Amino acid sequence: MQTKRLDIVVVLGTLMAFAPMAIDMYLPALPKIEQHFGSDETSVQLTLAVFFLGFALGQAFYGPFADRFGRKPPLYFGLILFIAASIACAFAPSVEVLIALRFVQALGACANGVIARAMVRDLYEPREAVRIFSLLTLVFGAAPVLAPLIGGYILLWHGWREIFIALSVFGFVSLVAVIWRLPESRPKDAVRSLRLGSVLLTYGELLTHRDYMGCVLVGGFSLGGLFAYISGSPFVIIELYGVAPEDYGWLFGANALGLVLAAQVNARLVHHFRPQAILLWGIIVQAVAGGLLVIQGATGAAGLYGVAVPLFIYVSCIGLTMANATALAMAPFAAFAGAASALLGTIQFGLAAIMSTLVGTIHDDSSLPMAIVIAGCSAISLSFYRGLVARRRTATAPGG
Repeated sequence: MQTKRLDIVVVLGTLMAFAPMAIDMYLPALPKIEQHFGSDETSVQLTLAVFFLGFALGQAFYGPFADRFGRKPPLYFGLILFIAASIACAFAPSVEVLIALRFVQALGACANGVIARAMVRDLYEPREAVRIFSLLTLVFGAAPVLAPLIGGYILLWHGWREIFIALSVFGFVSLVAVIWRLPESRPKDAVRSLRLGSVLLTYGELLTHRDYMGCVLVGGFSLGGLFAYISGSPFVIIELYGVAPEDYGWLFGANALGLVLAAQVNARLVHHFRPQAILLWGIIVQAVAGGLLVIQGATGAAGLYGVAVPLFIYVSCIGLTMANATALAMAPFAAFAGAASALLGTIQFGLAAIMSTLVGTIHDDSSLPMAIVIAGCSAISLSFYRGLVARRRTATAPGG
């Protein structure tokens, strides 16, 4: 089944934007939340880490339901849960309650990425799926460009609680768009059992599939570096280098714009190069950027530019790594795309939660902890590419 309808691509891109919207919009407010509740930096960063954790764990449940009941019913549930949790976050009386509600908010948000990836696999052939994932980056790339800017100005004009009200409105608009514009895409002959044994067997097959796990781990550690940046950069940029919260949004948006542009370059490169080759070069450049960040963190020689430029390079390369890693991982699994999408998201956002927490745990009032985690992620990603993806059989590659 193949479709080129623009409205479907836009709605799918919006669904994949929920994680960056729910994360990036409130990033400029992290220091203010810390002050408001009189808490410490570690507690406030937990509102990020638990979101990653909830986003990771919840996906494992949505995938089997999407394969059994279709793509849209679990999507409705997730969107309604996200809306309710966002409103509750706006009225949280303490940082501890906010941490718990962010976990619930993530359980709602994670349905969207699972379903969007599965629907791309339903609707498009593997090589076309690489291009569609790149186009989705153009749509959801607007989220990390606009979200911190919007969040910064909402914070300036109103307060941090209104940021969560804005997120609930975004969820409601997305729910309306899903109801009216998104078709049910699950193949009629691909109904899967919800029996525990069957679900575990499916996940076991995925976990032991060398090609699948190689691509998932390569993309996962690349993404882990991105979320180390998301977790660490507000304190590095705003507190260490004295950038105003609303101006931080412009820096963050510039990085997201680089990601969007790289994704569009990727959509054209895939006409001429194998996705594995593009993926490799993206990881290599990320490793170089990670090394530059460590040098800057250790010496401080180049000031803000020594952090901002390597971060721009690393984040931009996500536009090369994620679309190719995702499409390569999903390609062999038309029969249970929901489960494949769910496990991919669970592993990758589980790694994101670990990296985000690690940045906060080793915080030392410098940019070095963030730099070390980002550099480590890129090095591990490159290692998994060499050990697993580089040996991938040509016959299983998209268009191969």
